[in-house]
Amino acid sequence: MNMLATAARRLAKHPLLILTALGLSGLMLACSGGGGGSSSSGEAASAPTPPANSVAAPPAAGASVAATLQVSDALASPPFNTPRSLQVPPGFAIRVWARVAGARFMALAPNGDVLVSVPSEGKIVLLRERTGDVPQMADFATGLHNPHDMVFHTIADQTYLYVAESNRVSRSVYRNGDMQRGNSEVVVDGLPDDSTPELRGRYGHQLKNIALGPDHKLYVSIASTCNACVEDTTSDPVRGAIYQYSADGKERRLFATGIRNAEGLDFIPGTNTLWMTVNGRDEIRVPQDVDVDGDGSSDLGKIIDRYVDEHPAEMLTAVRDGGKYGWPFCDQTLNASMSDLGAIADFEFNRDGASFNCADVTRASKGIRAHAAPLGFSFLQGSNVPASYRKGAAVALHGCWNCTSLRAGYKVVFFPFDDAGNAGAELDLVTGFVTDPDARALWGRPVDVIADTRGNLLISDDFAGAVYQLYPSP
Repeated sequence: MNMLATAARRLAKHPLLILTALGLSGLMLACSGGGGGSSSSGEAASAPTPPANSVAAPPAAGASVAATLQVSDALASPPFNTPRSLQVPPGFAIRVWARVAGARFMALAPNGDVLVSVPSEGKIVLLRERTGDVPQMADFATGLHNPHDMVFHTIADQTYLYVAESNRVSRSVYRNGDMQRGNSEVVVDGLPDDSTPELRGRYGHQLKNIALGPDHKLYVSIASTCNACVEDTTSDPVRGAIYQYSADGKERRLFATGIRNAEGLDFIPGTNTLWMTVNGRDEIRVPQDVDVDGDGSSDLGKIIDRYVDEHPAEMLTAVRDGGKYGWPFCDQTLNASMSDLGAIADFEFNRDGASFNCADVTRASKGIRAHAAPLGFSFLQGSNVPASYRKGAAVALHGCWNCTSLRAGYKVVFFPFDDAGNAGAELDLVTGFVTDPDARALWGRPVDVIADTRGNLLISDDFAGAVYQLYPSP
């Protein structure tokens, strides 16, 4: 992949943000006082050059400072008609940057524009930053069938925008500054969704996610139709799986299986290593002969709220070619480091271990708290973020909707990575969307996280209908 292609791919899914003292002064000036300011012409945005690493970077700082959420009058409709605050890292502030009802996944165009998918309305919205004003907003594409993930990818100096709809993947030629999508071609058709006759309008996780690698291979996540079921493992295409295609949609190949719902897909920049976020099953039955609720009797096979709330682990993990991640026969187990997770036989579908040997499950690289619902994520390597955050991934946790409390998810987190591509311990970046977890009171749910060309972190929220901008504040 040439350097232009690499840059376009990184802009599409990975730049993040978060800034430290290293090289901040010049970046702050470029951000017009911390995050604002951009040409509205559609010309290529000039991104600051990351400072050279002359000394070891300090560790990334987590969310520890209460910051009032800044809201302009133009964007102050509910839930922002009342003061809101969030916990952010030291030296940062956060604002409502734009309002997009039903905002889901985002992609950063090569010129700095931001695309936001709105599956519920069948459209993609374009946001273009304006100095001293809210972003210009326009419908970039309409009439789509549940559009979700979007990726810019360059092949032989031609940049394409790939769009994942629930029933297909299409691509269109992108020209710098386009305000509307050009003519598109379908590269993968006939993907299962709720319009598939055999499913009779029932599909629990029909939205599709995609990634394109340095070798120009296209990866498509086909999530499960159900919470847990066997029929998805024998369908054609297999559901609960990731398929690989050539960039033009040919050469279909089953790449990995046993993946209930892979919402996020991204490559570590400069590598062929694909990672994914995975949502685990709900309503899991106790798989062992133990007393979970403390009543003195075995809870084997029972649905116990205390157990369900904490099991199974969600995943942020590398995707291995031929990997078998266990669903629905095996469930990921927790350990102290939440790394290299094993799996245990599911009580409903693999009680005696005959359906699948859980010792053969591809081990998950990192675990995330059960039902945190990790969705969109971005690798920061190769982006313009400060050195402390330049090796790692930022992950949006959408949060548990059916737990006994709202303590799982509802935040943005960061995982540092080492030079070998191993993820470290989870670190909070933005928290505070839940005001009372026991009363189930909340006002926002993060969906995706990317960085703009200036190093500000953009976070989409489909509950509040917003895109937030986390930016350095002097």
